[in-house]
Formats: sequence, structure tokens, C-alpha cells
Amino acid sequence: MAVARRRDARMGVAEYQDWVASKPDDQRWELLDGVPTLMSPTSGRHQRIVANLVRRLDELAERRGCSALPGLAVLSAEMDDFAPIPDIVVQCGPLPRDGYTRDPLLVAEVLSPSTMSMDRGRKTDFFRTVAALQVFLIVYQDDARVEVWRRDAGWAMRMLGRGDVIDLPEFGGTLAVADIYARVEF
Repeated sequence: MAVARRRDARMGVAEYQDWVASKPDDQRWELLDGVPTLMSPTSGRHQRIVANLVRRLDELAERRGCSALPGLAVLSAEMDDFAPIPDIVVQCGPLPRDGYTRDPLLVAEVLSPSTMSMDRGRKTDFFRTVAALQVFLIVYQDDARVEVWRRDAGWAMRMLGRGDVIDLPEFGGTLAVADIYARVEF
């Protein structure tokens, strides 16, 4: 008796890129574990934190010929079933033409209640596979806290609070945690 094999519905990055190209521009999709996932709108607090980060990171990054950009998908040679879109990507050199980058120096993810377990779990695992990535920030939006993941001999995480400063030697400067939360009320 023959048994029909079920086709794995998971997508690789190339198939996903073809698939998502036909979607409307106002829809934001990311590929997570081979599954296209529509991103929902974010809160005003989330957007304020992202705006603060983009402005301050871009000021630091520009000195080194880099840019802090929202909305870029990140790719890794080690994982072909992920193309997440973190809140901010800092990349050096020419701007990507297609919305995807393989060589971010820093990424920042502002946590949302609906995506917190994915952001702190699978996405963190994914970002640690991106060869060029040196710093990964997980920014809480319900409290002035930032997890700073830094690549050294391996990956190390440090939790910082409102009175702390994030050292960013890659950009020759620092970022005060308080500045990330400027104009945000808790």
C-alpha cells in the first residue's frame, strides 16, 4: 500500500523572496522558521522607542560610513528558513537595493507582548548565526531595560537599566539607555 508523502510547506529564503515580492507594499512580512508571517502594527510607545534608537544610532553610525535603518530583513548563510525584520539594522557600506542584508553590524529589536517569546528565543538564536553581526539589542518597551548581546569569543549578554550606558566601540561612542526612552512614559 502506497502512502502519499506530505510536502513540507516551509519555505527557504529564495522561495520566500519570490512569494513576498507580489504582496502589497503596505504589508510587512518576515520569514520565521520557514513560515511567512505578517507583522502587525506596533504601538505608539514601540514606534517612539524605535524613532529614538534610529536617530541616535544613525548619528553614531554615520561617523563610520554606516547607516541605522528600519525595515531591512536580515539573512544568514547558516539558516535558510529565516528572514526576520528587526526594528533597526545598522549596516556599513552601500545601502542594500532589495531590502535584505547579510552583513549587519548591529540589530535592535523592541519587544512587543505578542512577539516577545519569538524575539527572545528563535530570533535571538538566528541573529547569533549572522557572521558580520557584533551587537544585538533587545529593548523592552514596558520598562527601561536593554539586553545587550555582544560577540566576543562567543556571545555574552548584559542587562542594562535607565542609568546605564551602552558602549559601542564599533562606532566610537556610547548610547545612554535613558536616551532610548526619551519622551516615553511608563
